[in-house]
Amino acid sequence: MELTKKELLEAYRVMRTIREFEERVHVEFAQGEIPGFVHLYTGEEACATGVCMHLSRDDYIASTHRGHGHCIAKGVDVHGMMAELFGRRTGLCGGKGGSMHVADLELGMLGANGIVGGGPPLICGTALAAKRRKQGNVAVAFVGDGGSNQGTTFESLNLAKIWNLPAIFVVEDNGYAEATASSWSIGAESNAVRARGFGLPAVEVDGHDFFAVYEAAQQAIQRARQGGGPSLLDCHLRRYMGHFEGDAQTYRGAEEVKNLRETRDCLQSFTQRVTEDGTVELAELEAIDHQVARLIEDVVTQAKAGPEPDASDLLTDVYASYA
Repeated sequence: MELTKKELLEAYRVMRTIREFEERVHVEFAQGEIPGFVHLYTGEEACATGVCMHLSRDDYIASTHRGHGHCIAKGVDVHGMMAELFGRRTGLCGGKGGSMHVADLELGMLGANGIVGGGPPLICGTALAAKRRKQGNVAVAFVGDGGSNQGTTFESLNLAKIWNLPAIFVVEDNGYAEATASSWSIGAESNAVRARGFGLPAVEVDGHDFFAVYEAAQQAIQRARQGGGPSLLDCHLRRYMGHFEGDAQTYRGAEEVKNLRETRDCLQSFTQRVTEDGTVELAELEAIDHQVARLIEDVVTQAKAGPEPDASDLLTDVYASYA
């Protein structure tokens, strides 16, 4: 596995953008600026980035309720995303979807999903379409450890294998299905072991390690593009925030999050690796930090200034028109 300097800088930019976007949403939500329910991806940036760097505009992803990071990694416009979270008419979904349903179908981002385990069946459909078109496209379903216990996920793994679909299932096992430890709720040794029971190639990776995720995703996606069928990545990581904004997190140890930020930060480990081997200068990464900070400030400013939907928007976008 070799990445060019340009690719490394882009990977860092994506991870930093996810981090800054989520940290700012955390602040704005706490101040009452963002309506609805919000689930943040902070701490998990390496996983979405490592997978989506292998995807083109014409590939598909299905997300979870924790979907901001997947959106950004797939290339979705952060201005439209933030406006959507603020419920503005200028949002990607006209302010109607909010955090848990933000989507951009033109970029193959099929949407965050409030239904736990709702993404895998969607991916089977898009993977089947990709296979029939014979254009080499793939479909990726992100699912949490809670969603990995859903029947929809098991049925999708089985169906993808039977139809030999170009589908990749990425389990983001962040340790807790809301407040229930995955070590208690998953009966098998791991989700990789489960997937092998369905006949899928499956690997376990450190989800905080961008390079580990990137390499595993590369192999799975190449296999799918070449007709080798579905596979599963079992990514072990931890979220920094609660399950949702406002979660008291009484199920976590007192120092758990503090220790995670100090020892399991994908941005810090990435920085250390690429600067110590001389591939990238620290100043180049710091320049990206400043650029992203300015971007997020502009994103929030524009979102707050955007118009709210009016009464005439209430019944629009209810039914699809195929005329």
